Amino acid sequence: MTPLLSIKNLSIQFNTGEGFQTAVNQINCSIQPGELLAIVGESGSGKSVTALSLLQLLTSDARISGEAIFTNNQSESNLLQLNTAAIKKIRGNRVAMIFQEPMTSLNPVFTCGQQVMEAIQQHQKISKAKAREKTIELFKKVRLPDPVNILNRYPHQLSGGQKQRVMIAMAISCEPALLIADEPTTALDVTVQQTILELIKELQVQNKMAVILITHDLGIVAEIADKIAVLYKGEMVEQGIAKDILQSPQHPYTKALLACRPAANTKGKRLPIVADFMENSSTSVDAVADSTSNNTKPITNTKLALRVENLKVYFPMTKKLFSGQQDFFKAVEEVSFDILQGETVGLVGESGCGKTTLGRAILQLIPITAGHIFLNGKELGNYKQAALQSLRKDLQIVFQDPYGSLNPRITIGDAIMEALKVHRLWKDKKERKEQIIELLEKVSLSADHYNRYPHQFSGGQRQRICIARALALNPAFLIFDESVSALDVSVQAQVLNLLNDLKKEFGFTALFISHDLSVVHYLCDRIMVMNKGKIIETGSADDIYYHPKNEYTQQLIAAIPGKNLVSTF
Repeated sequence: MTPLLSIKNLSIQFNTGEGFQTAVNQINCSIQPGELLAIVGESGSGKSVTALSLLQLLTSDARISGEAIFTNNQSESNLLQLNTAAIKKIRGNRVAMIFQEPMTSLNPVFTCGQQVMEAIQQHQKISKAKAREKTIELFKKVRLPDPVNILNRYPHQLSGGQKQRVMIAMAISCEPALLIADEPTTALDVTVQQTILELIKELQVQNKMAVILITHDLGIVAEIADKIAVLYKGEMVEQGIAKDILQSPQHPYTKALLACRPAANTKGKRLPIVADFMENSSTSVDAVADSTSNNTKPITNTKLALRVENLKVYFPMTKKLFSGQQDFFKAVEEVSFDILQGETVGLVGESGCGKTTLGRAILQLIPITAGHIFLNGKELGNYKQAALQSLRKDLQIVFQDPYGSLNPRITIGDAIMEALKVHRLWKDKKERKEQIIELLEKVSLSADHYNRYPHQFSGGQRQRICIARALALNPAFLIFDESVSALDVSVQAQVLNLLNDLKKEFGFTALFISHDLSVVHYLCDRIMVMNKGKIIETGSADDIYYHPKNEYTQQLIAAIPGKNLVSTF
């Protein structure tokens, strides 16, 4: 059978100002009609660059060689060589793409319905009324709730999962022969992620559509991919039938991607990382695990670090027109729990369940409606603003987006120095700098990084910087708010190993907020499950992970990608 798309010797280079740097080197692969090919690799491996080149969406400084032969209605053409008019007819019509971040891909000033209708009318000569009817049908097809209502909503009025479904509806609106999905589930809740992946697979089968799914997580594609191609530093190191790749990977890098997932590892064992496999190609997962035991010990301390009693956080909504009554959104409702000193407690739930609101209420970043919060026996609500500022040294947070929480105009050394100055730690700039460099080295960075800016670091490195900044004040209590959710699985493994090491050295107490139960189970002593503003289940990490009692918790665990994926290599 003739492939729908055949990529031959594809190479891509970018002009860096100091010459051309290779991003993709001599890639060869193909995809048949109705097939799902997963292209897997870490950030920077060349996955997205490869996909964007197929639709001529790269910047003008890109130098591309090779062929991408696409069979369109029994005629073949090289997508890389088509003129502007020809590629426009194919782009969004015969070949469609779902981008990684739906919020930046959708225009905030147009409704979701207008944007999908525009895509339809761009390639099909139908009336606005017909386009509207088709858009509603597409919204039904991608299982959006209340399609007619969402037609008139703007992107900011939808959840992340709903925005991604709008993008899918737009992508399939012209019934493409090939759909490219670029990290369509990154940072989404595991249950939403599972739904999106099942939807893409369902639409692939229904429409007999070929799909290229780009991801960094082999666990995600375990149940839906027909073929897998693995990219490493711009080169295709392994490709073949999905089942063969997952059960018997040949290349050390593929073995590493499978091994470093928390779901694939025993709690208390240090997570394998890519370097363990690349430095010694004969390394096995068992050998890595045996040589890197964490030797975690159960918490024996019974002294309370944090107590939350009957906490409520309500947000005012619009008043009823004639009654004058005020409605409230109950983000946190009657939440109570204790955290012992030295303990790491996981807080798990889907987006909108109140996790982040609870974390920020503990930090006194948002006002509470009712209830009490005690840190080391002292009620935080009794502190005035000036006294609270001095107490903030003991309460620190590591946010989800490391780039957004660092000032792009100051160096990372100055960003950490700022916190030390505010709280008057160490006597002068020299001593503070020495402490900062020592801290950077503890998070696997170096003294050379002190004078660099945030944009000069990778996502994983920026998260390490944020962790170093939080630890600079030697806090008694730390909150990690989705701190590893958007990282590559291999970088995530490095950060989780780092957190375990730092827990031993600094002995801090932590609340770890996440939507991923496999990560929380690996890192935490206890787990609390939150749904609709309430704690619905709590217990030891093993009890919650292996023997969940609540139906909602069971759904979260069932949705973990590749949880039951066991490799025999």
